[in-house]
Amino acid sequence: EVQLVESGGGLVQAGGSLRLSCAASGFTLDEYFIGWFRQAPGKEREGISCIHSTDGNTYYEDSMKERFTISRDNANNTVYLQMSELKPEDTAVYYCAGVEAVGGFGCVVDSDLYDYWGQGTQVTVSS
Repeated sequence: EVQLVESGGGLVQAGGSLRLSCAASGFTLDEYFIGWFRQAPGKEREGISCIHSTDGNTYYEDSMKERFTISRDNANNTVYLQMSELKPEDTAVYYCAGVEAVGGFGCVVDSDLYDYWGQGTQVTVSS
């Protein structure tokens, strides 16, 4: 059974930084994608970034490239999202999601393509 557990959310002042973690377990294949998404109150879920579990290739939504960095620690099966220069509009519940990688394609942050989701972690940025 695939499990994804996010951690690292919290309250931070505007301009600050946070690092979110996503601990992954239970994937059948060695190759999978982990994506980060967020959903603010009253808004649709939006994609941030994703990473391949073995080759480390990444993808970012254009609006997320400057202040968000995705990385992985394969020894601990953990994917991170480093967020910097946070703004009040970054306030949202942040989710990691996973899907097994097949076909040699790169990842994209289309939530419809992901099969497994964590419970989310709240990030609140105060002004």
